[in-house]
Amino acid sequence: MGPLVVNEIISENTNLLLAFFVGIAFGFVLEQGGFSSSRKLAGVFYGYDTVVLKVFFTGAVTAMLGLLFLSLFGWIDLNLVYVNETFLQSAIIGGVVMGAGFIMGGYCPGTSFCGAAIGKIDAMIFIVGLFIGVFIFAEGYPLWEGIYKAGFMGSPRISEFFGVSEGILALLVIVAAVLMFWGGEWAEKKFPREEY
Repeated sequence: MGPLVVNEIISENTNLLLAFFVGIAFGFVLEQGGFSSSRKLAGVFYGYDTVVLKVFFTGAVTAMLGLLFLSLFGWIDLNLVYVNETFLQSAIIGGVVMGAGFIMGGYCPGTSFCGAAIGKIDAMIFIVGLFIGVFIFAEGYPLWEGIYKAGFMGSPRISEFFGVSEGILALLVIVAAVLMFWGGEWAEKKFPREEY
């Protein structure tokens, strides 16, 4: 909603209110999709349930195409869309750490709060571990500040980084999504698991 605030179409307070309602809706959709189940989430890593992979890939493709078409129609300026700064080495290390936590706990930060909201004890314990990890990171920050800031690359867009147009990148992502969907279906047949 950033561009709407920057262009003063809506106020900062309205932005926060809209974000609150979007968050509630997102949590509701996550729970209805079964994402509050640690077994369903862990199933991605073991190959017996790839619904999470399919849903998030679908969300990424939908958002990407939505932004691309809104930009082509002149309804949104992509230069106003915030792009996080990239720290390549720290992102890789963080991805490995989060992935390991995801496999061991069966949750990511968002889905753990979704599970806790409906009373799942394993999700609540995961959240306690999450806060312990945040505390350790914050208190020990001087020890790993160098790792945290390693591989700074600015805020490049993937299309700029690879030197391709946004349309070509969108096509490549869609092809990757189709291949991931096919791979997910193959994995579910290869590693079946009884209903839980």
